[in-house]
Amino acid sequence: MSKEVSEAEQATAKDYRDPPPAPLLDFGELRLWSFYRALIAEFVATLLFLYVTIATVIGHKEQNAADQCSGVGILGIAWAFGGMIFILVYCTAGISGGHINPAVTFGLFLARKVSLIRALLYIVAQCLGAIVGVGIVKGIMKHQYNSLGGGANEVAPGYSKGTALGAEIIGTFVLVYTVFSATDPKRSARDSHVPVLAPLPIGFAVFMVHLATIPITGTGINPARSLGAAVIYNQDKPWDDHVSLFTTPTSSFHGCGIFGRGMTVLLDDACSGSSGWVRS
Repeated sequence: MSKEVSEAEQATAKDYRDPPPAPLLDFGELRLWSFYRALIAEFVATLLFLYVTIATVIGHKEQNAADQCSGVGILGIAWAFGGMIFILVYCTAGISGGHINPAVTFGLFLARKVSLIRALLYIVAQCLGAIVGVGIVKGIMKHQYNSLGGGANEVAPGYSKGTALGAEIIGTFVLVYTVFSATDPKRSARDSHVPVLAPLPIGFAVFMVHLATIPITGTGINPARSLGAAVIYNQDKPWDDHVSLFTTPTSSFHGCGIFGRGMTVLLDDACSGSSGWVRS
């Protein structure tokens, strides 16, 4: 009898540990150097992300204008975005969590992974980093930058704003679904036989979404990326498309944040029950 009870306890016990929910307001963070180090990491990471990726876009357009067979092409641009996300998330995950995207930050806030204060200041740091990163690109290649679109997101000719909006929402959902899945504390317990380096699937998600949506919108899925290019390029069409398109897909992250939080509660309840279906 005691053996059966012991086996039942082992079956229902959690084999993972969820971090406690972040408080809504945690003013104690403001007294910690690690908090400001995380802000610096988000600023620098977003700056580098925008510098490398926008420079790649401008370089491709310049080479392609002279010879349509030259340049890295859509595939190369997608690799630049996905590769930089992989590199930067890997480098900053242990410092700031490696968000590098205001939508990711807000989604994680809704899932109670970060506090409101941290979320707001992360978003400010990311947007400032994006603006500075694109500004550096313009300073290095000013003529090419101004004449070749500035790497700003715009709805491509032949596509309606509704089509572009749908593409951005789906692309953003793919990214956030991957973020929540790759950082799920249950994964290491449930799929311990499948080692996963979290930045890798996140980078691949960005890569795949860019392949699909570059021809439609240039691919937003990151409000800081769209905002930084729109601010520095400062033309009417990118601003119009930015307001109508690239602020709305953030709601996809918001929905996923709530979805992720709800699934966490449901799975926790299931793991504490007698069925043990999560472990199967």
